[in-house]
Amino acid sequence: MVTWLKRIGVLAVLVLLVSACSLQKPGSSDSEESKGSEGGSDDTIKVGLSVSTLNNPFFVTLRDGAQKAAEEAGMELVVTNAQNDASKQLSGVEDLMQQDIDVLLINPTDSEAVTSAIEIANNNDVPVITVDRSADGGEVVTHIASDNVAGGEMAGKFIAKKLGNSGKIVELEGVPGASATRERGKGFHNIVDSKDGLKIIASQSANFDRTEGLNVMENIIQSTKQIDAVFAHNDEMALGAVQALEAEGMEDVIVVGFDGTDDGRKAVKDGRMDATIAQQPTLIGEKAIDAAKKVANGKSVEEFIPVELEMIK
Repeated sequence: MVTWLKRIGVLAVLVLLVSACSLQKPGSSDSEESKGSEGGSDDTIKVGLSVSTLNNPFFVTLRDGAQKAAEEAGMELVVTNAQNDASKQLSGVEDLMQQDIDVLLINPTDSEAVTSAIEIANNNDVPVITVDRSADGGEVVTHIASDNVAGGEMAGKFIAKKLGNSGKIVELEGVPGASATRERGKGFHNIVDSKDGLKIIASQSANFDRTEGLNVMENIIQSTKQIDAVFAHNDEMALGAVQALEAEGMEDVIVVGFDGTDDGRKAVKDGRMDATIAQQPTLIGEKAIDAAKKVANGKSVEEFIPVELEMIK
């Protein structure tokens, strides 16, 4: 009798277990976990962006453009700020490698020094895309930027025309070693050096910084006030030069910047600057994310992805 009752009890337990399993929706447990691992965060493309400095509105806008594009594409973007220091850029890239990024976007502080950082990514099999400024070494999949040489030529032609091919010019250069500095200067000199009546009386670096642009321009003015035009390799330095010129009452000097930042455009509109060669930092950021997505998915991209320039005057 007892044995019979035990058998009934075992059968009842088995029936309950079978019933419980039959009530479970197909794929509701193991299937859901499998779905999560296939379409969840593990599959999200993770991109690192190393910016030369976020103290420059141009690069803040570039970062914001990249961030928005990444969010819309369902990608994760991790940003590091090199603060215009090549060694900090190197350590920042090392940190990004520890975060298992799929693609590295890098805006070099120094085009030569950045080679070490790019090689670290190369050694970790992480594809590298340079943004706005190029690199002198390392393996890079593509470069996304405006044609800085062409932009420098645009500035040179504008100033030459304004001065009637005769006058004294000050050139405020960007960060020494940065490709943008070399290329914008090259384009500018392509035009100015071909005009016998145009003379560059001073050419000094102000590191793409507004305060340094102000200080450098003040020092140049102390040496001579015979200045007809200023070409600055970016709007920040141009705005610093404008401050120095206005303080001396030299408001007839032609000033041309580069980048087309909000402050630069406003200065042109207000008549404080004569022109700026406008880049499109938001579009550069967007194109960088688009290229990163393609590269992460094994697709090919062009070696150079250009972004159109525009003169604001």
